[in-house]
This record gives sequence, structure tokens and C-alpha cells, in this order.
Amino acid sequence: MACLPPATPTQAAPDFLRQLQGYGLTTIEVHYFLPDHPSLLQLFAFQQYDVAPRFPVLRGFLDYWRREIEGALHSVRIAHQHLIGPHEWRAVDGIISIH
Repeated sequence: MACLPPATPTQAAPDFLRQLQGYGLTTIEVHYFLPDHPSLLQLFAFQQYDVAPRFPVLRGFLDYWRREIEGALHSVRIAHQHLIGPHEWRAVDGIISIH
């Protein structure tokens, strides 16, 4: 009878680990003016895991935008939700036994 090697634990997805560290899903809408047509407003939307209320990932992205991208920012809208939180519970009214 052959012995199998010990099982190695599987790694959790990085996004799941971030959620356990307090990150939540953030939807970001960036409105900006097109560099070639400054009267036109363009929308760039994306989702990222970030920590409210400071939003360090978003702040880093906006710093990068101001430094490297020619389109002038008009406005930024944020929606944030923690996907992993305290479990909901409710009191049990009774117990039913099934044989």
C-alpha cells in the first residue's frame, strides 16, 4: 500500500484575504474631460477592494491620474460595501425533531 504525501493547504484568493482584513468592494466612477476635446466629459468606472473611509487604494489611483494622465478630473463618485461582515442571527422559536 503506497503512502500519499501529506496534503498541502490551499491558498485563499488574495481578494478574499483582503476582505478578512477589512477591505470592502468599492465601485468608483471618475468623470474627466478629454484632453483633445475639453468640452466633452468622459466616464471611467471600475471596482477595487479598498478600506473606507480613508480609501488608500483610490487615493493612490487619483494621485497617479493627476501625475500621469492628461485628462483633467471633473468629479469622482464612490460606492462602498463590506461583503464579509458579522453573521446575522435570529432566535429559534422551537425545535422540531424528525426521526
